[in-house]
Amino acid sequence: MSKPIIILGIESSCDDTSAAIIKDGKLLANIVATQNIHKAFGGVVPELASRAHQQNIIPVVDQVLKKAGVEKHELSAIAFTRGPGLMGSLIVGTSFAKAFALGLGIPLIEVNHMQGHILAHFITSPLNPLSKGEGAKAEAKINITENSPLLWRGAGGEVFPQFPFLCLTVSGGHTQIVVVKDFFEVEVIGGTIDDAAGEAFDKAAKIMGLPYPGGPLIDKYAKEGNPKAFTFSKPKVPGFNYSFSGLKTAFMNFIHMETAKNPDFVEQRKADICASIQYTIIDILLNKLKLAAKQKKIIQIAIAGGVSANSELRGTLHKLAGQLGWTVFIPKFEYCTDNAAMIAITGYFKYLKRDFTTQAIAPLPRYNLGYKG
Repeated sequence: MSKPIIILGIESSCDDTSAAIIKDGKLLANIVATQNIHKAFGGVVPELASRAHQQNIIPVVDQVLKKAGVEKHELSAIAFTRGPGLMGSLIVGTSFAKAFALGLGIPLIEVNHMQGHILAHFITSPLNPLSKGEGAKAEAKINITENSPLLWRGAGGEVFPQFPFLCLTVSGGHTQIVVVKDFFEVEVIGGTIDDAAGEAFDKAAKIMGLPYPGGPLIDKYAKEGNPKAFTFSKPKVPGFNYSFSGLKTAFMNFIHMETAKNPDFVEQRKADICASIQYTIIDILLNKLKLAAKQKKIIQIAIAGGVSANSELRGTLHKLAGQLGWTVFIPKFEYCTDNAAMIAITGYFKYLKRDFTTQAIAPLPRYNLGYKG
């Protein structure tokens, strides 16, 4: 009987300290410690984030090992987020991973945070196997031989994205359209030329006076509003690229103008404002995605990243699936925001390829998909 492959994943790219355990491709435990201190400042303060990571990382790793029922000497490797992210936060996770791996005498695996978001679609759990469209359950296994590429197949049905698929990665720091050709072969065909979609959500919320993080609050209030109540201009950017800076400025000017006429405008029309700005951002995102799917002739469509937790984005994607014949893959909510499960599953695939790194590795706050170094 072969020894199980047990991966400890560590995520510390921004303000969430997270650790997860993957055993033979299945998730045993995933712990996330959220830093609430940033709410008082209306956004993440890098110095405070790195200090909180230092306080949280040992208790979080200890917790996840106990929850998974795994002893540290049973670990096969440690996977960690190398970047992109906040430098101070990345240093904490990287340093801990290097020291822990060195002390245990086991391999070290570096993971690109955005690749982790994409591969979150392949996370499985012994109790809750990942499902297609959040529907039917199925077991899955990975087939590897020395002379063949990675193949991921659902023994009980097609429950995972099939290569190639398009992935719209949307978060507070990134907005990209990626052609995913294999687990480790991706092509970024479009991205934001300025601000990310998640940042646009949070900035709009801040302009309205909503507390941080504002994106989920816009989603909440938008459910009671009219998405066509107010119209905002959309950027004209060529190809598959995005731009959200102009929309943010237009929204700020709109709020200032309306509150000058009526100081209670935001409170009185909160739901309609949220619904309208949310509709605009999502329309911008999906218009480019539809263009990419048509030109690339790909109907396997996935979303990933923090903004993929947005209920309107998820609902609209399901509608498009019916209209355009897409097969849509949406992660569970807990795998949308930053988490170590996505780092651990990526680390598991890299372990199967024996793709390890050395103790000389350093974090990269700017770490593009596909970059080798």
